[in-house]
Amino acid sequence: MKFRILLLVSILFTTTIIAQSIQSPEEFLGYKLGERFTRHHKVVEYFTYVSNQLGNVEMEKYGETNEHRPLYITYVSSQKNIDNLEQIRLKNLGQTGLKPSNGNNDIAIVWLSYNVHGNEASSTEASMNTLYKLVTEKKSYLENTLVIIDPCINPDGRDRYVNWFNQVSSSPYNSDQNAKEHREPWPSGRPNHYLFDLNRDWAWATQVESAQRLSVYNKWMPHIHVDFHEQFINNPYYFAPAAEPFHEIISDWQRDFQTQIGKNHAKYFDQNGWLYFTKESFDLLYPSYGDTYPTYMGAIGMTYEQAGHGMAGLGIDTDHGYELTLIDRVAHHTTTGLSTVEISSKNATKLNSEFKKFFDNRGLLYKSYVLKNENKDKTQRLIDLLDKHEIDYEYAKKGQVRGYNYQTQKESRMNVSNNDLVVHTDQPKGKMVKVLFEPNAKLSDSLTYDITAWSIPYAHGFKAIASKTKVNSSKGVNTNVIVNVPNKSSYAYLAKWNSLEDATFLAQILDHGIRVRFAEKDFSTEGNNYKKGTLMILRHDNRQADFDSKLIALANKYGRKLTAVSTGFVSKGVDFGSSSVNPINRQKIALLSGQGTSSLSFGEIWHFFETQLKYPITIIDTDYFGGVDLDNYDVLIIPNGFYGRVLNKSGLEKVKEFAQNGGTVIAIGNALRSFADKKGFALKSKKSANKEAPKANLTPYADQERAGADNLITGAVFKSKVDATHPLAFGYGNEYFSLKLGSRTYDYLQNGGNVAYFTKDATNVSGFAGSKAVKNIPESLLIGEERKGGGSIIYFVDNVLFRSFWDNGKLFFVNALFFRNSSDIKR
Repeated sequence: MKFRILLLVSILFTTTIIAQSIQSPEEFLGYKLGERFTRHHKVVEYFTYVSNQLGNVEMEKYGETNEHRPLYITYVSSQKNIDNLEQIRLKNLGQTGLKPSNGNNDIAIVWLSYNVHGNEASSTEASMNTLYKLVTEKKSYLENTLVIIDPCINPDGRDRYVNWFNQVSSSPYNSDQNAKEHREPWPSGRPNHYLFDLNRDWAWATQVESAQRLSVYNKWMPHIHVDFHEQFINNPYYFAPAAEPFHEIISDWQRDFQTQIGKNHAKYFDQNGWLYFTKESFDLLYPSYGDTYPTYMGAIGMTYEQAGHGMAGLGIDTDHGYELTLIDRVAHHTTTGLSTVEISSKNATKLNSEFKKFFDNRGLLYKSYVLKNENKDKTQRLIDLLDKHEIDYEYAKKGQVRGYNYQTQKESRMNVSNNDLVVHTDQPKGKMVKVLFEPNAKLSDSLTYDITAWSIPYAHGFKAIASKTKVNSSKGVNTNVIVNVPNKSSYAYLAKWNSLEDATFLAQILDHGIRVRFAEKDFSTEGNNYKKGTLMILRHDNRQADFDSKLIALANKYGRKLTAVSTGFVSKGVDFGSSSVNPINRQKIALLSGQGTSSLSFGEIWHFFETQLKYPITIIDTDYFGGVDLDNYDVLIIPNGFYGRVLNKSGLEKVKEFAQNGGTVIAIGNALRSFADKKGFALKSKKSANKEAPKANLTPYADQERAGADNLITGAVFKSKVDATHPLAFGYGNEYFSLKLGSRTYDYLQNGGNVAYFTKDATNVSGFAGSKAVKNIPESLLIGEERKGGGSIIYFVDNVLFRSFWDNGKLFFVNALFFRNSSDIKR
């Protein structure tokens, strides 16, 4: 017994000595935190060093970025807890229903996420300091708390910012706001490789960082999640509690404990005389943030915002008369991180019991969401998204369901088949199901930080019913495997056109030198009916010896069904040699980037081509656009942005001449402002429907922000009418639900095609639209085509590629690439 006691004392003593001898970040890096920015690989090296030295710190690689930087989380707790890590995980998941119940968990699980925006760079520095203090000064917190640290969610963006700053900064640093080191160039370090905002991607998981993070996040389902950010230099520090609106599923406990956490932070900030604010600006509604997504998964999800951002550098003079330093910023984030762990440790039992209660979903209004499987590709893409979130789904049993109809916004019935998808809310993640699928999120306040509509049936283009009673369903098995075989005696092969997967297939066969045509009219042949847009791959156009084998291999690879036909003579419609059967050329596409361009919009397009369409493009910068010979290209894409410097008189003339010579110009969002009301272009701004005579503004100062909301549309869904006979709309029906991000509107085109437009009774069917702004939507343009000589200018008023999550708009964009002006005019 004495030997065991001596051995235990010896182990504890040795562990204490090791912990005390662990090098601080300053000792390891060779400089004090805050004196310079640390590149990502050095951060990983410090975490690896601590993990190698201490048994109670364990690292796990969970992924890799587009630029091949590793993504790690680090577990920090007591030695006992680390030794029982898997048992703690399973007990915790047992509380949610995701795993069998395995006894009560009494360990608080706190997840700290740093640097989701790459140029908000103080937080990764703070992560190293937080780790060091936890294993040296704050070890008592770890007895009943497991801390999971992700030191850098966005290392590609961080290193973009840090490398730039190290190149341009003065030595010593210059605190003057006008110094170059405080003026980050386009596109900034904020986004990831593809210039996506990763703090808007949690729910949609379009980026590799998000998808990989969800996998490990769902493995743990923490009780607390903190997303460390930075804001502009004059806003000192924000922490919980959040501002309204709160989503209605957020529990009283989640609200209350945010306040407790905020008060704990305030205690330390008050002691140091640091400035802070709460309950302003940052709400809890849009589900794709690093605070809301965890909240809807049962956690206390919070954003902490430190003054600084990409402008602050190592030190900057604020407008309030003091200098803000990186050393200050690191200290503040370290303090709130440790304070969060402290109060979680003190409330570990309560955190677990309330976390368990969150997963009781009996009170949810809608019990099932039913989505018509009219397009198997769309259904599979939705299934892929649900799988990322580990949300269960089943298939309906043939019959009828009744509930809220997303198409009509009324109660009605819908016939369902065994192929239709059903997502129930009586599952562990039922509240997240409600948030993602509900027709219209309830708003407690119209002043929000982001979009107010995102409902998946609208975003993915499904006919759907939200049912207040549970719909009969079964598990079902998807065994649809397509295997084509060559038919060398065929006249042509035909393939459908109504999904993004069809578009990817088209891009691939074009890229492999296979010539394709498309049908402008419906037709029937050999007992089958084919719709407009059908891809027609004729043997006449492809004389190469390996034509059949190459085409069949690509079709099987991308899961596309080919129908071989023996004749070009149709029983209904036009024959295959008709002028209504148009060739699709291998378009050479140029994409505008750089100053003036929205980096987010550019990134959405770039990401779409490289990861979804898998088709080559040439990126052209606005700095040298004037010197580019556009005759080398077939399509010019102008992303959302403000182009006063680029699309001036000569720039517009250049673009117009390109279109007249047979090119296609695609303009998106605010890029339309460069064409509207300009001589030589058909696009006209819509006059305001609010025809009140000008009058003095007597709105009290305190009410002006709220009054201004009358003129805003903050991401709301509107139903539009579609001309399904137009090639830009092939693959669509007569209606399309568009996510409208602003209130700027344009008249119907008088000289051109109005492909999609809002009728006189148009109004928002989901999300907030101000009472004045909504009046301008009726009888306005959504998608239009202005013919110019042999080419055209295509206007997308709304961004159909927004955040890559508005899935149902993507085919419009592809149609614009390949189905207009795809002839030999320019060649």
